[in-house]
Amino acid sequence: MQNVRVGIGVFVIRDGRFLMGQRRGSHGAGSWSVPGGHLEFGESFEQVAAREVAEETGLTVVDLHFGGVTNDVFTDEDRHYVTIWMLGDCPEGEPEVLEPDKFTRQGWFTFDDLPQPLFLPWVHLLQSPFIEDVRRRVAG
Repeated sequence: MQNVRVGIGVFVIRDGRFLMGQRRGSHGAGSWSVPGGHLEFGESFEQVAAREVAEETGLTVVDLHFGGVTNDVFTDEDRHYVTIWMLGDCPEGEPEVLEPDKFTRQGWFTFDDLPQPLFLPWVHLLQSPFIEDVRRRVAG
């Protein structure tokens, strides 16, 4: 039996930019996305967002809130995710690649200079009705 997983993607926002990393591993390897991970039993969206950002980058995010949702079927990988997109501010600190098995490198980007290729949920987010609200929030 196949299961649908819940993924969390986190826009770590500072000065009109957001953090992205190039993915490593079997799931979306080589593509770019924001930090994130899996929702664990009993966690709120805010809890998993804060935990994943800290684990992957060493950064602390504040003022976390819901930004959107996408339905992401990875046909080539036989996986299906519902991705919850969260947005939060990061007033200080520089990111570190703390989980090199998940990301090879990280950087700050805007919607005008997105790295390529993008992780499939990102492609879906860009096509979603949520994207304009996300863009406004990132711009401040």
